[in-house]
Amino acid sequence: METPTPQYCKSSADTDCKGGAGLLDIRNLRIEATVASVAEAPTVIRLVDDVSLTLKRGKVLGLIGESGAGKSTIGLACLGYARGGVKITGGEVIVNGRDILKRDSGVMRELRGREVCYVAQSAAAAFNPALRLIDQVVEAALLHSSAARAEVEKTAISLFRSLSLPDPENIGRRFPHQVSGGQLQRIMTAMALCSEPDLIVFDEPTTALDVTTQIDVLASIRDAIRETGVAAIYISHDLSLVAQVADDIMVLRHGQVVESGVTDQMIKRPCEEYTKALVSVNRIEHVEQLPGALPFLSLRNVSAAYGGGALRVLKDVSLNISLGQTLAVVGESGSGKSTLARAITGLLPPLDGSITLGGKQLAKRLADRTKEELRQLQMIYQMADMAMNPRHSVREIIGRPLEFYFGLKGTERDRQITELLDKIEMSKGFADRYPAELSGGQKQRVCIARALAARPKLIICDEVTSALDPLVANGILKLLLALQKKEDVGYLFITHDIATVESVADSIAVMHRGKVVRYGPKNYVLTPPFDSYTGLLMSSVPKMEIGWLEMAITSRRIETDGIAV
Repeated sequence: METPTPQYCKSSADTDCKGGAGLLDIRNLRIEATVASVAEAPTVIRLVDDVSLTLKRGKVLGLIGESGAGKSTIGLACLGYARGGVKITGGEVIVNGRDILKRDSGVMRELRGREVCYVAQSAAAAFNPALRLIDQVVEAALLHSSAARAEVEKTAISLFRSLSLPDPENIGRRFPHQVSGGQLQRIMTAMALCSEPDLIVFDEPTTALDVTTQIDVLASIRDAIRETGVAAIYISHDLSLVAQVADDIMVLRHGQVVESGVTDQMIKRPCEEYTKALVSVNRIEHVEQLPGALPFLSLRNVSAAYGGGALRVLKDVSLNISLGQTLAVVGESGSGKSTLARAITGLLPPLDGSITLGGKQLAKRLADRTKEELRQLQMIYQMADMAMNPRHSVREIIGRPLEFYFGLKGTERDRQITELLDKIEMSKGFADRYPAELSGGQKQRVCIARALAARPKLIICDEVTSALDPLVANGILKLLLALQKKEDVGYLFITHDIATVESVADSIAVMHRGKVVRYGPKNYVLTPPFDSYTGLLMSSVPKMEIGWLEMAITSRRIETDGIAV
């Protein structure tokens, strides 16, 4: 098939390519992977196909595209790195005037963590769980400089403060599991900035952050770039966020450049149809459904805590969910959303209150619940990568609930696996693939199929679209709504994305500091007048406008009575 010619709008990046050398100069980059499926000969696929770009100091290039477009693969190539089974097969990656692809491992060790740093998408998977956070944050800075540890720790604490982390002087003494996902992502950003590198690759740095925190983190990243002169590649699926920090935007699809240009032009006057689709991705219209007479899941005055009751994170929470209904739980990182899910599933036994399912009170501990109760209540996790065994095929992953709950084996099991794949709009050919051979959206669809395999009455969806680009996320939301209509399943939808809430919710609970501060039907919760915290959430929703970040920071009116951002 003939390779399409990439289209370029007028771009400062184009000017740089024709003019003098930049800090980073990628020329005709080609990256390939070898894929081997069961009973098939290994095949080579091209992940990145003839991509070129130039980046000067103090400039930010945003890389945008759907899952599998090659964004993260290009970002890792800036460090001279390729994942397992992936190989850089052509082109040049020139950093500070030298082609790093032609350097030995010793030079690469000096480069990584000093000249080029990387902020990973999944901070939870990137940190060592056995080491304190401060030890990991300062490690690269100490390795590549002669500065004393006390001086580097002082820099780290200053970065913690600028990134709006709680208790900046002491949070570094914690272990990774002792902070929320959003806090961990910000700590990784601080780790990259601590080394004062020439180039930082930000790979979805705000994926796990709520809308209120995104503003502070984006502003901190932007200010750090301006103050230090560091260059950055900002990878994201959220075009509205990239528009706030990037000087130029490059749109990728299937490993090729679709379009590249200055940010203002790419947002207001994109050339290509694919770029136009990203800019104007349609929101899903979901008509609010009235709740049934009797709730299927009911929480009454539920409280929960960590540390043997020392740290209370849920406080007197009462909620109802009916079959065929979606309750969206929204709030910032650390508000208690995921802890609520843990309490409902019995992973964190509540201290007080009661939880009833189908009119029957549930045991507080997961181990004390019946198999039938476990079957009726399933969960889809935020990070599909961490929720699936990488050594199990899709067939094994989806087939496990069929075996466990219904005792299905052989032909009947395989038949139902095929039916489930069909429900999530994936062909039966995916059954023998492994997680590493799937895109982000495909992995999440497999997790949905695994939950549906148990034929549950209620599914807890914990940030299931936060790591996906808008087009793929829209597909997942439409799939969930279609399955809900067909299966009459209820959803507890945990998210920090107000746009997602508007698309799927019938009722909404806004959480802050472990309490429900606003609760009711969608139209009531999202209609003014708002309480202070809900108003803050609504005003922090990103908009596809140049300069929105500055306007949001300037216009935010934060009440001091109990509101902490």
